Amino acid sequence: MGKTISYPYGTLKFPMRQLPARLLSLVALVLPTVMAAQQANEAEKAPTAAEIRANQGVALAELELQRITGLVSAGALPRIRVQQAETELDDAKDDAILARTLYGDLPAKGSGEDLSNEMIAAAERRVERQQARLDRAREIVAAGVAAQSYLLPVEQELSIRRTGLDLARLRAQLITESALVNNAPKLADIPVPAIEDADLFAQGMEHYEGDGVFNEARDLAPLELAFESKFTRPLPISAEGETELHRALGFDHRGRVDVAVDPSQPEGIWLRQYLKLHKIPFYAFMHAVPGKATAAHVHIGPGSTRLGTPLNTRLNPRLGPRAHSAD
Repeated sequence: MGKTISYPYGTLKFPMRQLPARLLSLVALVLPTVMAAQQANEAEKAPTAAEIRANQGVALAELELQRITGLVSAGALPRIRVQQAETELDDAKDDAILARTLYGDLPAKGSGEDLSNEMIAAAERRVERQQARLDRAREIVAAGVAAQSYLLPVEQELSIRRTGLDLARLRAQLITESALVNNAPKLADIPVPAIEDADLFAQGMEHYEGDGVFNEARDLAPLELAFESKFTRPLPISAEGETELHRALGFDHRGRVDVAVDPSQPEGIWLRQYLKLHKIPFYAFMHAVPGKATAAHVHIGPGSTRLGTPLNTRLNPRLGPRAHSAD
C-alpha cells in the first residue's frame, strides 16, 4: 500500500512506511531555498536609516495635522494653522522621497527616468515652499513686526534646499549616464568608462579633481551646515589641517580635511555628490590603502604633499620610500 503526494511539479508515490522519511527529505531540500529567497526579499526591502527617519517625520507631521485640525475645529486656533500643518506634512513626504531616491544606490536598469523625475519634483517643491516662507518672513520684517535676524534661519534653510535640488539634478544626470553605459554595446575593443557607482572604486579609491582648490575658510562651514541639516549630526571630521599622524607619515596636510564616513554609504554618497556639485577636489577611500589611507574616509582638498622622509621610514629603513599620498 502506498501514498501519492502531489506538488507543484508533479506527483511522487511512496510506500507508506517510507513516507515520513521522504517528507523530511523533501523539506530539507526545499526549506533552505525558500528561506534564502525570503531573506533576500527582506534585505532588498529593508529601509535605510535616512528613510526610517524620514518616515518617522511623516508620521509625526500627520499626527500634528490631526491635533491642529481638532484645535481649529474647537475654535482654539486660527484656520491658517491647518494650512501650515498641511504644508509641513507635504514637506515631510517630499523629504521621505528624497531619502529614498537621492542618497541610495543607483537604480536598477530601466527604472532611472521615473525615479529621477520623482526626485527632482520633490526637491523643487521643497524649494518652492521655503521660498514662500521667506517671502512671508520678509513681509513681517518690512512691517516692523520682527527684527532682521528673523530672516536668517529661513534663508539658511532655503540655501540648504537649493543645494538639495542641485544634488538631485546632478544625481539624475549620473543616473542617465549610468543607463547609457549599461545599455552600450559590450565590445571587447571599446572600453566603456565607469560612471559614478557603476563600477565603484575598482582600486579602493576615487579621485575627483574639481577645480583643484579647497578654500577651508570659505567652503567648510557651508558643508558642515548642509551635512548637519541632512543627517542631524555634525560632520564627522577626523583630521583638520596638520596633525601629528600626518607629520609622522611625512605628509603636509595643511588646508585639507579628512571626514570619517564610508564613501559607499548614504552619508559618503551625499558628501561626494556635494563636493562634485561645488567642484571641490577630494579622494574617497573605501578601505585602508597602503601609502595612501589608514582607513575608509573622504579626504577633502588636493592630495597631501611630502614634508620629507616619513618618521616610520627613518625608524625602519626597510620600509623604504613611499609614494605620494592623499591622506
